[in-house]
Amino acid sequence: MAPTDAIGDTRTITIIGAGLAGSLLAIYLARRGFAVEVFERDPDPRTLAEGNEGRSINLALANRGIAALRGVGLQHRVGAIALPMAGRMVHLPGQEPTLLPYGQTSAEVIYSVHRAELNRTLLDAAERTRRVRCHFRQRLETLDLTAGKAQLVDESSGRQYEMPLGPTIGADGVGSRVRQAIESATGGSSRSDLLDHGYREFQIPPEDDGQHAMNPEALHIWPRGELMLIALPNTDGSFTATLFMAREGETSFASLEAPSAMTGFLEETFPDVASRLEAPNASRPTVGVLGSLYCEPWHHEGNALLVGDAAHAIVPFHGQGMNCAFEDVAELDRCIADSTQWSQAFRQFQVRRQDNARAIAEMALENYHEMRSAVADAAYRLRRALEQALERRFPSRFVPRYSLVMFRHLDYARAQQRGRINLRILRALTEGISSLDEVDWARAETLVNKLLEPLPEA
Repeated sequence: MAPTDAIGDTRTITIIGAGLAGSLLAIYLARRGFAVEVFERDPDPRTLAEGNEGRSINLALANRGIAALRGVGLQHRVGAIALPMAGRMVHLPGQEPTLLPYGQTSAEVIYSVHRAELNRTLLDAAERTRRVRCHFRQRLETLDLTAGKAQLVDESSGRQYEMPLGPTIGADGVGSRVRQAIESATGGSSRSDLLDHGYREFQIPPEDDGQHAMNPEALHIWPRGELMLIALPNTDGSFTATLFMAREGETSFASLEAPSAMTGFLEETFPDVASRLEAPNASRPTVGVLGSLYCEPWHHEGNALLVGDAAHAIVPFHGQGMNCAFEDVAELDRCIADSTQWSQAFRQFQVRRQDNARAIAEMALENYHEMRSAVADAAYRLRRALEQALERRFPSRFVPRYSLVMFRHLDYARAQQRGRINLRILRALTEGISSLDEVDWARAETLVNKLLEPLPEA
């Protein structure tokens, strides 16, 4: 067991990882009266020059993440660095861009937020609690969970040192050292399911007058079947663009490794935006890897626990990686409130979150096909139009799966289950027709009332 398993007797909690999940978790724990020691192997992002902060894929902040921020009074502070997006602006070859709204109302939007800006905001808020101390460039080498001690390396000086630990929470991402220690102590295991697709980042700078070059109130997407380009707006007038496609093969990052080959490909495939795309900062990986992580268990007694990507990394195609991690933090806070022992809280956290994490991982993979291919398909667009029509007619029962994930707080697993029922209804009602005018609305009412229970109030 941990040096003390009693939550009421604990004074200090250790967090490994000062990214988004770790810094928000530090704030929650500080508000419960704990002293929080945060150790991060990378430099403090607040000290880095702009453009050198590492990963820059913009994040989509949705209602789940906002709810977790609201829990510690940070929703307005984060809102100041976020831009609302009302839908997907689809760019098809030879056609004018088309906006596909995310929801039914002006309130159903998601927010584009820059990862580094958000991380800096959360770290500042954590340190303002005066209960959180962040230690940067401190690399965790080994973690002895039974003895409650860790070996770390100060990467600034090379000094190795040992540190006693109380309850330790791993928010250290997909390569988590805390997860490795839990696996070693429990005989657990993990696996990473990597996609054969990767990503590369670009920037679209502001116009000469500082304004955005495209509509800033949308997530722009150029679907091209087996690949796609997306672009999310930034508050400085720029866009962060990301190209997703195969890592190997005839049309792939490997085949387009030469700068001239990539330039020619972009001009041919995305002619309306290619001239604006600027190469990413050289300090970032040229091609990023995408995958889902699954592991068991997420904790070791009351000694250690995993949250966020350390427990359940997912691909970014539903915009839920950060939102899921933030929901983890809020749920862990509730588990602590409901428990008297860390082992009890950690065990309950895994019970409440594991099925939901698996569900959003599966839905994120499905959404990749939708974004790169289905949005260009007439049958998909008809189903999407019917989804919204059904929601208007039967708002207490029929809510699109995307809305359940992005705008509601229904468990991911339940959202996935209802989404499967929705799809059965949509396919039944659109079989053999090409427009909403041909929908059998009497049959629609019968199917919706038979297959879908009423939802709780939004």
